[in-house]
Amino acid sequence: MRFLKAFLISFFALGMIVPSACTKTKLLTNGGAVRFSTDTLLFDTVFSSLGSATYKIKIFNNENQPIKLSSVRLAKGGASQFKLNVNGIAGNEVRDQELAAKDSVYVYSTVTIDPNATTSPFIVEDQLIATLNGNDFSVPVIAYGQNARYIFDSVLQTQTWDNVLPYVIINNALVDTNHKLTINPGCRIYVHANSRLYVEGTLEIKGTKTDSVIFQSDRIDRSYFSYLELPGEWGGLYFTENSKGNILQWTVLKNCGNSTALGKNSVQPAAIQVDNNKSIVNASDGVRIENCIIQNSIGYGLLSFGGKVQMRNSLINTCGSQNVGVFQGGNFDFQQCTFVSYGTRFNTHTDAPVMSLLNYLDTSEMGFISGNLKALMRNCIIYGSLKDELICNGKNLPSSQFDIRFEHCLIKAESATNPLVQFLNCKLNQDPLFESIDKWNYRLKSGSPAINSGAAPFYGNNLDDLSASQNMGAY
Repeated sequence: MRFLKAFLISFFALGMIVPSACTKTKLLTNGGAVRFSTDTLLFDTVFSSLGSATYKIKIFNNENQPIKLSSVRLAKGGASQFKLNVNGIAGNEVRDQELAAKDSVYVYSTVTIDPNATTSPFIVEDQLIATLNGNDFSVPVIAYGQNARYIFDSVLQTQTWDNVLPYVIINNALVDTNHKLTINPGCRIYVHANSRLYVEGTLEIKGTKTDSVIFQSDRIDRSYFSYLELPGEWGGLYFTENSKGNILQWTVLKNCGNSTALGKNSVQPAAIQVDNNKSIVNASDGVRIENCIIQNSIGYGLLSFGGKVQMRNSLINTCGSQNVGVFQGGNFDFQQCTFVSYGTRFNTHTDAPVMSLLNYLDTSEMGFISGNLKALMRNCIIYGSLKDELICNGKNLPSSQFDIRFEHCLIKAESATNPLVQFLNCKLNQDPLFESIDKWNYRLKSGSPAINSGAAPFYGNNLDDLSASQNMGAY
């Protein structure tokens, strides 16, 4: 009986399997994935007049079963400036497209842009979306017209940028060694996501109070970000170990700090990164920053590995990491500057202090690289929501120089008794009474302990372009 029972079970099981093997392969109705032939559908034609261009992309079915794409569409639908053609069917959405196992389908996209329209965006973007079994798979669709100058993955030699048309940097740009990029007052630079400007040579930005130079994301359609200014919308500026003689005047860098890659090398998330040029000594010979605002970086505001930086009358605020992060020494001269972070829903401020000044860079649990560190902070405000917004530390002393002085500064710190650091006439843990923390207005209210508390000499005008101010900070 046991043998007969086992036989009958096996027989019926085989009977269930054999007929199914003879049926037609069924559509995959759960899960699965599709692959696109490229990660971006990029229209790289610059139109000289009203015209159009057509590009193609393939959607691959890598599954061992046929699939049905319930929808191939553009995210913006009828409002899109792009048009689709899938398997000869035109429209902003094409439905119910079947692909055999390991097969593919061509999708053609056309864009029409009037480059002479003053309201045209600098970059026209959409998303191509393919839906399989309820799951969306997408790639960006990007086109740009002639209403801007486009710098696409470029090495720049000596040249000047004016304010006639804005500039859009896509896939990074680099100022070549021994060459100089000059940016005139009023110039607007829009940088694509994950892109930045590298400087091997020299960068000179000549902004003014009335015609500042602004670096920002190329997504000027703020609805893409729900009308919010988000950190990390683009990369930043990176001054390499070969760069020198740089100056930034009346320049704004906002919503940046995204990490990017140059070749195989990852670049740290920072609005400005300055590496060590061993051929120069003075802070003013590296990067001079005057009357500038760096705000809402997703990483560091200013990050340096042994660099040389001089900063005057400038503000760095609301950063995801340190506003100023100094590693492996360097030479720094900061006067009449405000460094402040309180944190936002997008940029938390919970553990990284506003400023860290270190003469070393840790390479492992026990290993580090040290360098000489010289830093002068005069008439500055270093403040935020943490109990201690300042870290100063040195290793390999006295073999490596460690010279840090704070003169007439207002500092948020638990103590100012670090034996390695000189504090002269500094105010500790006194609320600077900023006008509006929520609105990033770091001017000083009446009664602020930073008013008239600075010490001469004072350099240039503050961020309100006032020369008579004797306040601590940038206002």
